[in-house]
Amino acid sequence: MTTATYAPAPGAAPLPRMIAAQAALETKMLLRNGEQLLLTVVIPTLLLVLFSSVDIVDTGKGRSVDFLTPGILALAVMSTAFTGQAIATGFERRYGVLKRLASSPLPRWGLMTAKTVSVLVTEILQIVLLTAIAFALGWSPHGNPFAVLLLLVLGTAAFSGLGLLMAGTLKAEATLAAANLVFLLLLVGGGVIVPMDKYPSGVQDVLGLLPISALSDGLRDVLQHGAGTPWGDLGILGVWAVAGLAAAGAFFRWE
Repeated sequence: MTTATYAPAPGAAPLPRMIAAQAALETKMLLRNGEQLLLTVVIPTLLLVLFSSVDIVDTGKGRSVDFLTPGILALAVMSTAFTGQAIATGFERRYGVLKRLASSPLPRWGLMTAKTVSVLVTEILQIVLLTAIAFALGWSPHGNPFAVLLLLVLGTAAFSGLGLLMAGTLKAEATLAAANLVFLLLLVGGGVIVPMDKYPSGVQDVLGLLPISALSDGLRDVLQHGAGTPWGDLGILGVWAVAGLAAAGAFFRWE
């Protein structure tokens, strides 16, 4: 007798294909979620259009859109990498989705890689949309695109680490409340819409150490003022990224 050959052969798919498939699924789930779309697309777009068109906040010299666009781009990164990811991952953990995925052929680090890819894809879509709207409103960006890219990447890493840390240590309901609260607080106090010089000097020193402040100020220095690489802001984001990702890796609970 001869041994029959069956096709397809049983076994796990190649790791890159598994990560790509999981990343595509994560992206589709994120874009189909109404609350996530509100945070990632609707709110940043409305804030950009409203505050650029109506003189509500004194943004200093120059056009409002030139001041607001870098801050709104920073807000978009935070909404996806931190708020959206924390809430989605927290409820996946509560319902046992992460536990089941962790027992699949896709390794845990592969799952986190897929989530990171999903965040990056969503951010690209956000940035393209917001940039197009900003140009329609008369935005005139300056500066080095590489510095902008570096700020966005480090900002994503910082907020992703903090989001995963929150999702992996708190209950889902607590994560939902805390992530939205942090989003609102950083929207107001992170230099996104209100210039940092509007706050008392002592408060400015503290707020300037926040990741949203470093990201929005760094983007504003480059895109609005045409400054060189903002090493100080990059350093703050780097510290938050290393600390957040290390803490998430150490304390994240899959169950």
